[in-house]
Amino acid sequence: MLSILSVSLEANGKVLGVLSLGSTDERRYCHQDIEIAARFATHAAIAIQNWQHLTKLKEDSALLDLAAEKLRDSHTALESLVLQRTAALQVLSQRLLRTQDEERRRVARDLHDSTGQTLTALLLSVATLQKQFENDQSTSDALGDIAGIANQALQEIRTTSYLLHPPLLDEVGLASAARWYVEGFSQRSGIQVNLGFSPGFERLPGDVEIALFRVLQESLVNVNRHSAASTVDIGIGRSPDAVVMEVRDDGQGIAPELLNRLRKTNTDSGVGLAGMRERINDLSGQFEIESSNGTTVRVRIPLASTAQLNSGKTEDSSRILPAA
Repeated sequence: MLSILSVSLEANGKVLGVLSLGSTDERRYCHQDIEIAARFATHAAIAIQNWQHLTKLKEDSALLDLAAEKLRDSHTALESLVLQRTAALQVLSQRLLRTQDEERRRVARDLHDSTGQTLTALLLSVATLQKQFENDQSTSDALGDIAGIANQALQEIRTTSYLLHPPLLDEVGLASAARWYVEGFSQRSGIQVNLGFSPGFERLPGDVEIALFRVLQESLVNVNRHSAASTVDIGIGRSPDAVVMEVRDDGQGIAPELLNRLRKTNTDSGVGLAGMRERINDLSGQFEIESSNGTTVRVRIPLASTAQLNSGKTEDSSRILPAA
């Protein structure tokens, strides 16, 4: 006669199976055997359940590793896409700036050559009429008024043309164009501007001169609009490998919170400041803004391509001389 002892494998209220023991001895299993089997079954059930949990954890871990790998791949692809889009935007921005400069040069030339010549011809015609009507005082006075208006328009067009793109910048370089612009700015704004160059300052590559002139121009426009300054000091220095420009005003400065935003991003910076930063970045330069007892804009542009042309010069462009 066969004796069978069956005990449920149960853990945390869940039946995992049945433990069965068999014997040919009819009285093989006593109460103590049943108790021992029950204890063994409890431990076995816990072990089985732990093994199931471990197996599930391993499966989940494998799934997590797979998900993490896919996430890394997606992150890498996204980073690559962001870099591509950023590079494309930089190229577009640089192209827009170059197009803007070319358009300014074209409009300036058209104003000077076309509209300016038209007004000059008008002045010559008025002068001829004044000679014909020199005995008619009222007509002569009226023609004189016309000549005065035409001459004023001619001067304003020439000024606008030079502000768009000063011919001095192409013909003789940054130093002369900067001096001309600073003089006119002081007259128009009433702000004293002191401009100084390091000794032996010479011409720079064309794209560098344009970038520095536009930064100087935009900086002075910002001073006039926002700073309430009475004096601006501008220093421009160069060495064989770099050129540095510093524009420092004695105005009311920039609030710390706004200054931090301007340093980190182009938020609230407007088109002017963003354009300045983009121009300098395009030339692998550095653009900085400081504000303490006024505001300072500092620009540094490397000149690796022109270092050999001026290898005999040793001026230190990292220190801007006090503007003269």
